[in-house]
Amino acid sequence: MSTRSRAVLLSAVAAVAALSLSACGKGGTSGGGGDTHFVTGNNGIDTVPAGKRATAPDLSGGTIDGKTLDVADYKGKVVVVNVWGSWCGPCREEAQYFAKVSKEYQDKGVQFVGINTRDTSTTPAVNFEKEHGVTYPSLYDPTGKLMLRFKKGTLNPQIIPSTLVIDRHGKVAARALEALDDTGLLKMIKPVLAEK
Repeated sequence: MSTRSRAVLLSAVAAVAALSLSACGKGGTSGGGGDTHFVTGNNGIDTVPAGKRATAPDLSGGTIDGKTLDVADYKGKVVVVNVWGSWCGPCREEAQYFAKVSKEYQDKGVQFVGINTRDTSTTPAVNFEKEHGVTYPSLYDPTGKLMLRFKKGTLNPQIIPSTLVIDRHGKVAARALEALDDTGLLKMIKPVLAEK
C-alpha cells in the first residue's frame, strides 16, 4: 500500500471514529456563551431561567407504532423528550430509568415522549420499547429532521441520547447530552415541575 493510500485510509478511519463517538455516547457539558442564557451544571445538565427560555419547535409526526403525535398537545404539562435509537448502547442503559420515572410521574403532570432516530425501520424501535418496558409514545424520525428544528444557540439535542425538559408553557427548560439514570432524570424534572 502506498504512503498516500495509507494516509487516505487513516483519515477515513479517523473521520468514521469521530462521527461514531459524536453519534452515540456520553456528552459533556456545554455552555452557550454569549447571550444564550444557558446555565451549565457540573452534572451534565444545562438549564435556562424561566424568563429566558426559547419555545420548543414543532415536534409532531408519526410514531413508531403508526399513530400521530403532536407534543404541543401536552401544553400545560412538563414534557420530557428523549432522543434515542435502538442501536445506541447508552440509550439501552438509560431506558429502564425512563420507563420507571415515566410511570411514577404520569399522574403528576409529566408526559414523556421519545424521538426515535436513525433506525431504518420501526421494527427495532418497537422491539426496543417492548424489551425495556417503555410505554410512552415515540415519534419516528429516521433522518433526524425533528432534531434540526431546534434553533442554533438554544438548548437543543446534539447527540444521541439527548434529553430535554419542556416547561408547562412549551419552552425548553433543561437539556442533558448524556445517558441519565433516575437520579439525573429527576434533577431535570423536579425543578421545572415545581415552577408555578
